[in-house]
Parts: sequence; C-alpha cells; structure tokens
Amino acid sequence: MDWIILIVAGLFETAFAFCLEKMKGAKDKFGHRLWTMGFVVCLAASMWLLAVAVHTLPIGTAYPVWTGIGAVGTVLLGIVYFRERVSFARIFFIATLIASIIGLKMV
Repeated sequence: MDWIILIVAGLFETAFAFCLEKMKGAKDKFGHRLWTMGFVVCLAASMWLLAVAVHTLPIGTAYPVWTGIGAVGTVLLGIVYFRERVSFARIFFIATLIASIIGLKMV
C-alpha cells in the first residue's frame, strides 16, 4: 500500500509542476490565483503522501522514486501538453531514469 501512496505522491508532484507552468502563462489575476491554489494543494498533497509513505519505506529509496516519478511525469507533460521538443537524447534519459526507479524498487 505504501508504494501506491508513493506513486500517487509522485503524480501530485507532476501536477504541481503543471500548475506552476500554467501559472506562468495565466493571462489574468483570476487564472493566476486559480493555478496558484492548484499548485499549493498539489504541493501539500504530494509532501503529505510522501511523509505517509516513508513511515514504512526507507527514505533512501522513497525520495528518489518520488522525485523520479515527478521528473518523468513533468517531462512527459511538457512534451505532450506544452509541445516541448522531443529528441532521442530526452527519450533515452527518461528511459534510463525509469530503469533507475525500477532498480531502486527491486533492491
């Protein structure tokens, strides 16, 4: 169950990065405030879920997995939603990051 909580925490990390990017592009005060609230809520949820997960998971594994999920998710959102550049190098390093996360889980 703690691994599921950690994965959800990583997804919330991706969500707060998404909100941060949307905040930057907000055209009016209402939009900026809305994305700021989303950022704060996702940040708090991510941190709280990480704290719950590390009650039983080792921090040396949980923290890198959490940041890895957030990093991979953010890069993929950037490519799909924000139309960021796709290159062989980016895909290669995303794949190595995923392999590293899986490796940490296995050991």
